[in-house]
Amino acid sequence: MLFLVLSILCSVTVGVIFKITRKYNTNAIQIITFNYVIALLLCYFTFSPDLTAIPANVPWNIYAVVGILLPIVFLFLFSSIKHMGIVKTDAAQRLSLFIPIIAAWLIFKEEFNSYKVIGLIIGFVALLFILKKQSANIENKWIYPTAVFIGFGVIDILFKQIALYTALPYTTSLFMVFDISLAISLLVVVYDVVLKKVKLQSKNILFGALVGIFNFGNILFYLKAHKAFAENPSTVFAGMNMGVIALGSLVGLLFFKEKLSKINFIGIALALVAIVFIVFSQLS
Repeated sequence: MLFLVLSILCSVTVGVIFKITRKYNTNAIQIITFNYVIALLLCYFTFSPDLTAIPANVPWNIYAVVGILLPIVFLFLFSSIKHMGIVKTDAAQRLSLFIPIIAAWLIFKEEFNSYKVIGLIIGFVALLFILKKQSANIENKWIYPTAVFIGFGVIDILFKQIALYTALPYTTSLFMVFDISLAISLLVVVYDVVLKKVKLQSKNILFGALVGIFNFGNILFYLKAHKAFAENPSTVFAGMNMGVIALGSLVGLLFFKEKLSKINFIGIALALVAIVFIVFSQLS
């Protein structure tokens, strides 16, 4: 249970760091780039991936798509937390789990039981309620959490495909995806610095390092939690998603004074109910 709690804390801490950067006029792509530098180093020294034994038939197309999508979706995550807050962003990110579930139904013809159908219906109602703006808020930038919802959902589908490729350890595949993400984000930073004369700033390096540490911590502890609960993965699934929504909501409301309407609160509650139904669907 300790690994699960640590994973939840790391996940929410990434959102907190992004929220804090709003006060310091930071550069999002620089933060995301240095995040991948640290995450790659931690991944290399923790998992010791063997890069000399990579088969010729590795799914490079999937690695490339995930590697490109990750920094893009991270940018939307950064913007969503900045404009919409931690509460709505964390909820949108966690509700993205419904996209691979729908893909399993449409693409892989997986059978749905009543629990899963009810969970999906409640989940999408929850998302609509969470993203609904307050009447006084004319700057509701719903596009950002929507992009987070779709982006993380698509990435989840692709990571599941990577997990099916067992010729390489999953952690080695993860390292290779991070390499591609770093290369993509680094190209953007070099373009900004060389052609647009944007300065590299130490505050972006510092925030990027912090995000990298907690981003990697989230992945590491999540994998360890799954190993600890190998015979009951639904516990990790439910605990992670509900834990992040609950803790993210508390942090957003208590520490950052984010304002939510009654509809938004109902949406948060429905999101938790939807996850419970999805867990029941896996157990039945």
